[in-house]
Amino acid sequence: MADPKTSGSLPTEEALVELINKSGKALGRRELARSFKLATSERRALGSMLETLAEAGKIRRGRNRRYMATDHLPSVSVLEVSGLDDDGDLILRPTDQRFEKAPPQIRVNTRGLKGPAPGIGDKVLARLEQKRGGYLAHIIKRLEQRPSNIIGIFRQHPDSGIVEPADRRLKTNFMVNSRETGGAEDGELVECETAPGREHGLPLARVIAKFGDSSDPSSIVPALIAKHEIPKTFPAPAIQQAKQSGAASMDGREDLRKVPLVTIDDETARDFDDAVWAERNDDDDGWHLMVAIADVASYVHPDDALDKVAQERGNSVYFPTTVIPMLPEELSNGWCSLVPNEDRPCLTVDIWIDDKGQKSRHEFRRAMMRSAARLTYNQVQNLRNDIIEEDTPSVPANLITNLYGAFDALNDARHARGVIDLDLPERKIRVEQDGTISGVDVRIRLDSHRLIEEFMILANVCAAETLEATKMPCMYRTHDDPAPDRVVALRKFLKTIGLDLGGGQAVRPRHFAHLLQKAKVRPDFMGIQDAILRCQSQAVYSPNNAGHFGLALRRYAHFTSPIRRYSDLLVHRALILGLNLGDGGLVNEDADDFPGIGEHISTTERRAMAAERDAFDRLATIYLSERVGAEFNARITGVERFGLFAELLVIGASGLIPVSTLEGGYYRFDEDRRGLFIDGSNTGYKLGQFLKVRLKEANIATGGLLIEPAEHKTEKNKTTKPGHRRKNTGDKRPRTKRRR
Repeated sequence: MADPKTSGSLPTEEALVELINKSGKALGRRELARSFKLATSERRALGSMLETLAEAGKIRRGRNRRYMATDHLPSVSVLEVSGLDDDGDLILRPTDQRFEKAPPQIRVNTRGLKGPAPGIGDKVLARLEQKRGGYLAHIIKRLEQRPSNIIGIFRQHPDSGIVEPADRRLKTNFMVNSRETGGAEDGELVECETAPGREHGLPLARVIAKFGDSSDPSSIVPALIAKHEIPKTFPAPAIQQAKQSGAASMDGREDLRKVPLVTIDDETARDFDDAVWAERNDDDDGWHLMVAIADVASYVHPDDALDKVAQERGNSVYFPTTVIPMLPEELSNGWCSLVPNEDRPCLTVDIWIDDKGQKSRHEFRRAMMRSAARLTYNQVQNLRNDIIEEDTPSVPANLITNLYGAFDALNDARHARGVIDLDLPERKIRVEQDGTISGVDVRIRLDSHRLIEEFMILANVCAAETLEATKMPCMYRTHDDPAPDRVVALRKFLKTIGLDLGGGQAVRPRHFAHLLQKAKVRPDFMGIQDAILRCQSQAVYSPNNAGHFGLALRRYAHFTSPIRRYSDLLVHRALILGLNLGDGGLVNEDADDFPGIGEHISTTERRAMAAERDAFDRLATIYLSERVGAEFNARITGVERFGLFAELLVIGASGLIPVSTLEGGYYRFDEDRRGLFIDGSNTGYKLGQFLKVRLKEANIATGGLLIEPAEHKTEKNKTTKPGHRRKNTGDKRPRTKRRR
């Protein structure tokens, strides 16, 4: 986008809207023309652009031909049916992301509607008419129809059943005819297929699958697999191909079986797709590293049965109690897993670095290896600290020293280039063998974790560089620069707490790294880190290189996990073809499909992340449902007009504190300060603030928690029955509708 201060040409519509939105005030045509340094002859065209944007609802006309930012929807908009209200009427939400956090109320004009009414998940094109309190939508046509299956909790009634949806966006229950319950019992998690028509004001559905008692942790994962439409079973041809796999041949491979490569993973890991080794250079001026990765391309060839299923799944999905693998177990835990003391085919990269961590050269090879040991992060860290546990496998005495020596050099290089190093705690629900939840474990980030991360990052960089050098297509892992409006918002927030972000309009990763280092000693550091995280873009897969902003790298690709990521398998195939390393290389058809494949596997990655997060939330809610009324130390992780989100520090689960429940006065949302403050004062709550909270409700159906500041007076606390609606309490001022 052109900079309005230097541009002398007519701006794009996007640039014009952005300038008006950022100004915070109404701007006239003359001011806008001056901002873009337009000639007098161009002002008429600018006026036409402004009128067009105003008619489209992208900006708003003010007095005296001035224009300002708009919070109005365009007169013709794309809307999504997100649910039904208590009266059974459709709830529509704009697809425009500007209205994601506070969607306006949209009612549907059902008069003249031809054919069946749109269902939940459908997208429609509608003409909008502004009414008091919102909009009236006149549906023009249906654009997209989504699957209408829902997950929820079945409640038995005398002559029928009621399903209370597990999706927080669905605002109504569904009625199930007594003949359509599928034998579901009261309190079971079920999957339903919605049906046309209504009874007693409720939409109809029929049960098509049962998952077990909603309070039983073992029922959660199967329900989430269905909810997120994650493929669970492998087709027969893929299973047959996996079972027919066997030991790989030595043909065309170098013999690395005497090199003491070791795998380093979590205690619970079952698939081992990377191994590492290091030694000091002979001339004593750096390090020689070797990263060996399972040669999945030897077993999964382009367009065969295993390839089709791997591409469809995109990646493995990890739940607390099980894994939905990208490849059948015969490969993921068998022939493609670098288990100790067994021959396994691999694709390796030898890397030479100096003592400052700068790479001098690298070389890829196709080889056969034999893992010397399967080590855990804790074991490696203990060996580093000269603590040898009884069950620690035997490894060469100097191997751990060499690995850490190379890591120290890479760590220096990491700091030198200014990587954005966010220290985000990882938590895992602890589920016992009998299915009970016994607590939440916090993963302590050790130097052994960082060691493997740095080795893998360097190997990924080598893969991207080699593919560029050989002019092969590459599936990059890209992380774009932060959006300018997010950077502006972050700067405003930092200014309110006495900090600044360097870089001006050319902000780089090192500026964020410097800010994090400077803020590390502050009591509000976690809130600052949250704000920086929200400023960042989302990483995606693409054949177009945009660099990796967070890692401060010009080129980056995923190469190190082909067992669980399809992107890595594509990179392996491209390397095999580009370096003439034998069979299993990329074919031209795959190269042509890279743009579409990149979009698909980016989507499956987001799906996996959503399902894994959903599983944590729901299992944490079950665990906390027995502790309603208890108090917890918490930290505010999000601030919106409708309330605060706070994370329970020990558990890691997040709950909502509705603004309507905050005592002491009328609270206003301050976007710049990221807080809710009592009107006319600095008293209130802000991002990163620590506080003690009381758990008020634990909604097992949706996985939502309702909490309140512990110093508040409280009514009788309770575990929320799924679907229960809590009355709005507090003073009588207008409030934003709460969404849990």
